[in-house]
Amino acid sequence: MAKDMTLLWGSGSPPCWRIMIVLEEKNLQGYNQKLLSFEKGEHKSKEVMEINPRGQLPAFKCGDVPLNESCAACFHLECKYKSQGTKLIPDCEDEKALILQRVFEVNALTEKSSIVLYYNWIVPEGERHDSAVKRNKEALTAELKLWEGYLQKASSGFIVGKNFSLADVIVYPTVAYLFQNGLSEQRYPKLAEYYKGLMNRPSIKASWPPTWKNAPKQETLKDI
Repeated sequence: MAKDMTLLWGSGSPPCWRIMIVLEEKNLQGYNQKLLSFEKGEHKSKEVMEINPRGQLPAFKCGDVPLNESCAACFHLECKYKSQGTKLIPDCEDEKALILQRVFEVNALTEKSSIVLYYNWIVPEGERHDSAVKRNKEALTAELKLWEGYLQKASSGFIVGKNFSLADVIVYPTVAYLFQNGLSEQRYPKLAEYYKGLMNRPSIKASWPPTWKNAPKQETLKDI
């Protein structure tokens, strides 16, 4: 089954990582994969463009079906291989609804953190506007406090319910990305607990971004 799948991915990319976690959870190892370099512009290669015409990673094919949106790919794999590996969407409709809420809601966290990160990476320090920096940081802080509150109410170590679910598949890579970029564990203890608690889960450990191993963490978000 997995031999009919192809994944072109970049290390440290939360969307790429999500698909890799699902493939591990569903026991779909052995798929065709290739690690590409963002720094070298390999995500704009012809090989990628043939699968993902936007020239972005992931570029994923399941059989003849291209699935380049990570959430769509994860949903598809869970539905297609529902009876295989970890059950990522429960039968309980209320729990399923909350999982869907968190899956789509994490887009706000991704967007607000990206604004802060890319502003710092792209705009030279001398050209940054204090008002924009402050506004961006305040928006991200408010979003992080919201997620801190969600985890305060969750006592299981997972985003929703008592079991690892699709919500964790989608949310965890984003949370890990934030801590890799310097998010304070002291300021966000519940997010840090969640991050550390799932770090050694087999699917996450097996797919951990290779460029993060033994690499120093960045400090961009240390003051958030």
